[in-house]
Formats: sequence, C-alpha cells, structure tokens
Amino acid sequence: MTRQIALGAALLAALLLAWTGTRTPAPAGPEASASAFSTARAVVDIAEISRAPHPVGSADHARVRDYVLGRMTALGLSPSIQASAAVETRRSGGDTFVFGGQVENLVGVLPGRNRTLPALALMAHYDSVPGSPGAADDATGVAAILETIRAIKAEGVTERDIIVLITDSEEAGLLGARAFFAEHPLRTRIGLLINLEARGNGGRANMFQTGPANGAIIAGFARAASAPISNSLAVFLYENMPNDTDFSVSREAGISGLNFAFIGRQFDYHSPTATLANLDQGSVQHIGDQTLAATRRFAGGDMPGKAPDAVYSQTFGDHILAYPAWGGWLLWLATAAVIAAALRRVHVTGEPWPWRGMARGAGAAVLLLTGAALALHTARRVTGVDFGFLEQRPLLAQWALWETTLAVIAVGMLLLVPAMLGRGERRWPPVLSALIGGLLCQLFGGWDLVGGGLALVTAGLAGAVFGKPVKIEQAWTGVLAVGLSAALALQALLPGVAIIVAWPLALAALAALATDLGRDARVGRVIPLAVLAALSGGWLAVYFHGVAQGLDLPAILGLFVMLAALVAWPLAARDGHRALWPALAVLAIGVVLVGVVRVREPWTERHPMATSVFHVSDTATGKAWRISTPPELDAWSRAVLTAEGGTVVRRDFRPFQRRDVWAAPARASVPPPPLTVARAPDGSVVVEGEAAGRLVMIDIQSGPVASVIVNGRAVELKPSATPGRATPPGKVWTRLRWQADPGPIRLVLPASGPAEVRYAIVSEGWPEATTPLPPRPKSMMPFDVSDSTVVTGAATLP
Repeated sequence: MTRQIALGAALLAALLLAWTGTRTPAPAGPEASASAFSTARAVVDIAEISRAPHPVGSADHARVRDYVLGRMTALGLSPSIQASAAVETRRSGGDTFVFGGQVENLVGVLPGRNRTLPALALMAHYDSVPGSPGAADDATGVAAILETIRAIKAEGVTERDIIVLITDSEEAGLLGARAFFAEHPLRTRIGLLINLEARGNGGRANMFQTGPANGAIIAGFARAASAPISNSLAVFLYENMPNDTDFSVSREAGISGLNFAFIGRQFDYHSPTATLANLDQGSVQHIGDQTLAATRRFAGGDMPGKAPDAVYSQTFGDHILAYPAWGGWLLWLATAAVIAAALRRVHVTGEPWPWRGMARGAGAAVLLLTGAALALHTARRVTGVDFGFLEQRPLLAQWALWETTLAVIAVGMLLLVPAMLGRGERRWPPVLSALIGGLLCQLFGGWDLVGGGLALVTAGLAGAVFGKPVKIEQAWTGVLAVGLSAALALQALLPGVAIIVAWPLALAALAALATDLGRDARVGRVIPLAVLAALSGGWLAVYFHGVAQGLDLPAILGLFVMLAALVAWPLAARDGHRALWPALAVLAIGVVLVGVVRVREPWTERHPMATSVFHVSDTATGKAWRISTPPELDAWSRAVLTAEGGTVVRRDFRPFQRRDVWAAPARASVPPPPLTVARAPDGSVVVEGEAAGRLVMIDIQSGPVASVIVNGRAVELKPSATPGRATPPGKVWTRLRWQADPGPIRLVLPASGPAEVRYAIVSEGWPEATTPLPPRPKSMMPFDVSDSTVVTGAATLP
C-alpha cells in the first residue's frame, strides 16, 4: 500500500509541477513601474493593430503601417519606410515556388552610448493573414517590442544601438525580411537579433530557435530569462521541420539570436477568432518579460560571441540548466556508475545474474513505448478527425478535453505495463488488445501503416515479455538498461537531444540506489523515490504539453510515457489479482473521453466551423462556378453552391487550389481573360496583365529553367534534383504567387519547348451581380480569403 500511496502522490505532484511550469503569468497593469513590461500598456497597441484583418495590400494594412510608424516616432526611433519589391523562392518536390510582392518595412534605431558596437535588433511583422485580425500573430510581437523600447528608455541609455525592424509580408513568404537582409544598409550593423512570433493565441513563449555555435547566447539567455520554456530538443526539432519565420532569413544571413513564440490556443491561429478578446494576456506578459530581459542583457552588456552549441533545458521556476555537449558524456558515465553501484548492492556474490528477468524488463520498457504510442494513435483515429491544418480543427476547438484525454491514456499505460509484468500477465490478452488497436486504426482511418506497424510490434513484444512474474529489481534493471542504451546512442549522435533521456535516467539512477533497485519498500526509502518520480514526471509533462500542442502526432507522446517509467516503474509495478485495477480504471476513463470527443459537437460561437467559399470565373471554358475548399461540405456551404440550381461535383481549380474541391455551376457572365499569355521573340513564355493589388497566382509547366524575370527583376531559382510527383519526365512546374503590387505583373520564363500556363487572380468580395451569400450561423465563420472572387485562365504554348 505504501507504494500505491506514493505513486498517487507522485502523479499529483507531477501534475502540479506541470501546471506551474506551463501557466502564464498575471498580466501587469498600467500601474507597473516605468522600467517594467506592462501588458496593460502593450494591449493599447494590440487593440489598434488587430482592430481588423490587415493582410498585405489592404487598406487596413496601410492603416496599421501608419499607426506603428507613428508609435515608433513617438518613442524617438526616427523610423523610415523601406519600400522594395521582394522575392522568395522555395522548392517542393520538383516544383519551384516564387513568392513576391511590394513590401514596406518599418525601420528605426534607439541610439546607444557606443554607436560603433554591433547593434541588437528586435524584429516582428505587422501584416496578418487574410481574414484574421492577428492579435497574437503578430500584433503582440509588434506591441511587445514597442513596450520593451519604452521600458528600456525609462532606464536610460543602453550601451549599444537597438534596431527596431517591423517587417512586412511575413505571411506572404518572409518577403519583408528578405528585402531588409538583402538591401538595407543597417543589416551589416546587427550583431544579435530577437524575433517575436506566435502560432496561437495563448501559452507561454517558447524560445525555440537560435543559431549555430549558440553556447554563449544560451548562457546569456539563461542568466536573464524569466520563467522560460526553452531547450535544445525544441531547437533540434524546429530546425528539422519545414517551418519558417522571419528569423530564418536573418539566420541565413549569418546573424544569430533568439526566436520566441507562443503556441497555445491554436484554434485561433490564422483565424478570424484571433482577436484581442480571445488573446491570453498572460502570454503577452510572458513574451514581453522574455524580450525585455534579453534586451537588457544583450543591449546593455557584451555581445555574445561564438561558442560550442549548448545542451540545455528549462527545469523549474526561472532556471535553465546548460552545459557543453561533452558534459553529456560525464553525466552518462556518472549515471552508469550509480546504476552499477545499485546493482552491486542487490546482487549476491556467487549467484548467477538474472539475465532472463532483466531481458524481459528491457522488453517491457520497449513495449511500454510502442504500446503507449499505439493507444494514443488509436485514440486519435477513433475520434474520426482527419489530419491536416483544417481537418484538425474539431480537436483544436475542444483542446482542453482532447489534451486531458491524451494525458489520461498516457497515465493508464504507465500504470498498466509495469503491473502486468509484475503480476505475470498471460500473453494472449495484451497480444489480442494490441491487434484490436491496430484493427481500430484501419477501421476509423483507412489504411494506416503507423497503427498497423505499432500493433504488430506491440503484439510481438507482449508475446515475448509476459508470462511468469518478474521481480521488481530485475524488471527495473532491464528498464534502466534500455535508458542507458538510448542515452548513449543519442549522446553519440545528437547530444542536444540526449537530455530528454539522460536527465530522467539520472534521477532514476539515484532512485535505484536509494531503494536497492526497488526492493526496499520502507517509507523512508519510498518517499525519495516518489519525490524523484514527481520531479521527473513534472519536467516531462511540460514536454508532453508542448509536443501535443506543436505536433498532431499523438504516437510520439508514447516516448514521454516510457521516460516517466524510468523513475516510476517500481511504484507502478504490482502483483496480485487486483494489480491491474487502477490501470484499467484509468484507461476506461480514457476510452470514455475519446467517445465524448468523437460525438460532442465542437462548433460554438467561440469556436466556429471554418467555411471557405468562392465565386470562380473560368475564362478558359467560359463557365462560372461556386466552390467550397474545406475537405468536408457542410450544409451552409452546400446551400451556397446550389443556390443557382447547380449540382455539386468534385473539380480541379489549379492553381487556385492544389487539390480537387467541391463545386457547382453558377449563372454568371465570365469576364475576358485578365492576363495574356504569349511567346517572346526569343522563345520565352510571357504572362502579363494588371495586378491592381490583388493576389496573382501563375503556374507554368515547361522544361527545367534556372531563373525567371518578374517585373524586370531576374530571380535565380534554387536547384533541386527531386522530380515532382505528378510532373511528366523532363518537365517542371514554376509557381508564382505575387501580391500587393498596385501596378501590372509581367512574368518572363526563359523556357524552350511546349509550355502549359494556368493562372488565378483573387479579389476581395463576392460578385454583386450574382446571388448573394446567405447569413452564416454563429457557429460558422469565413476562413482565410473566403467570400472572394476568383478569375482563372489557362493556355498551352506549342
């Protein structure tokens, strides 16, 4: 009973630590001292910037530009506008994407005492995506910089200059940052840069990206940070994901720094619900505290130089533990030595080592990893919600319930596997359960390779591991051996990632030594075991929370279940016929919660369903269409599509949409083609016409090309040898996305041979001459550029 009480106390303490480690601070009011960051003062700017959606090229975009320019002037930054035509190119498969348009960056400087020193730059962007007020992304970033500058000025003059860079067109493809770091004279003065972003409307700000040789930067950040969330694992994950912010451009330019963002309340990301009313003002306070502290540190002291990459993570409170990569080897050796000492204390000289029990313990650790991954992945599939940015929104609309469901299932698996091994569970129940889990994945998600693979591996491990009972000390030794092996491999290959295993393993080694590998169940020995389990579990729960928010891949969360077991295994291991009851009760609650998530209506006035409808005039066929782009066709959208008597079909509208969408014929006259497509005398493909501030999308399939010319500007295309999935051999697609240009657009593609051209021009507003849109229910909202008019066209050049 002592262990069960200790396990319950450890779980509750871990939950409390996780809560304190993820909750946002109380926002400071207007009475805060002049040198402190005040959310109340920053919210004034957020309210004005996010008063309405302000995508690049819109009237509200110009309003926000003028407002921020006025605020920078009032703060004494002597701002200027950098007007430029910026271009960004990217490769995706065999396709080349060219993003471009007119940008207007806002650049100001707060002079320091020594103006010859490298400057510190603070960066955020002032544009929003269409349809979203962008209270978090990135009105909060802009407001936090303005409030930081005000607080810094209240303290006096800094040692070095602070450059304030408020970029334009980040949402259109990092265009403002691209223009600044390619052209602006101040770019060569920057020694360090702090970027502020958001991918949601709440949560603590995570410092998730730095630069190469970041040891000195992390040391300075650790000394200045206030309640930070930052670790070298997050840096590694982000740098290996296909995501970018303006910081990516500065990093390419050789400038290191700190990249902050909060990612909670992701339902509001790029959504009409991203309003000030829905913004967690504690998030504003947290990102502001981080920005002000880092600005004080780096603008008022020495600029950090290059140093070997740090291995680091937040712990608890304001603390970050950091050390060089070689320190991981010392930690691993010390951990191995402590585990060896614990083994010596329990092993009787002359008796054979219980290799079979230890091997089954090691197998059970791997089984816990795959079994938890399978359980969490199956739960995700059973919800009936598909994967994807729009598809995931039913879960984001009920995020607190869904994350609770995942956590309950994770705890249930943590309790289940050690108890099954300790009690000597028969093989067929876990084998059958794993196979049923794999079958459910196929039934609810179609062909599911991940679910099927996890089911087969878990069933195989269950057949090999379970049977006769395994003593706690033998099983725990095998579990620790798996941890040691994983930590060794990560330390050798990815030392920045090794912390996620090495730190819980170190605590587990201390617990093993204190309890004689779990054999000593006296209260005086179990209490430190429970304390170490709570510390490990609370630290891992913060990672669990972050990964659950950042990646819609619940199977990955099984890793944290196994890591928590490194310390908690002897508390969860039980024998007797009632050993499984607690685990099965917790898992039963998880099953009920999955059912609630599946049947519950997610859409409310606070979390409305995303709808996206358009009126399309196809100049190539002379036909008009009404289309809906979300994967599922709701009743309101179906009524919009069939309002003029058309029958709903699935149809391709590239380049406006990259996949087939719902469509029905419309009764409307089709305008003449807005763009002309022709061959130049030298054989180049020329597409030109009036852009007039609209979004212009042009796709050209031709032979491989090394460059394009956009409005007289030559753009070199990044090389790639990867063929496009649907591209005929020897041909590639060049895809242009151009916006916010008040004048004409002229694209020249120096390609010989046949070429296929498709284009779309998007204008705000529904056509007046057609049947108007009906009112939306309060549980629905327009998403992105919905309710717009699209004109498409196509041409084939021999």
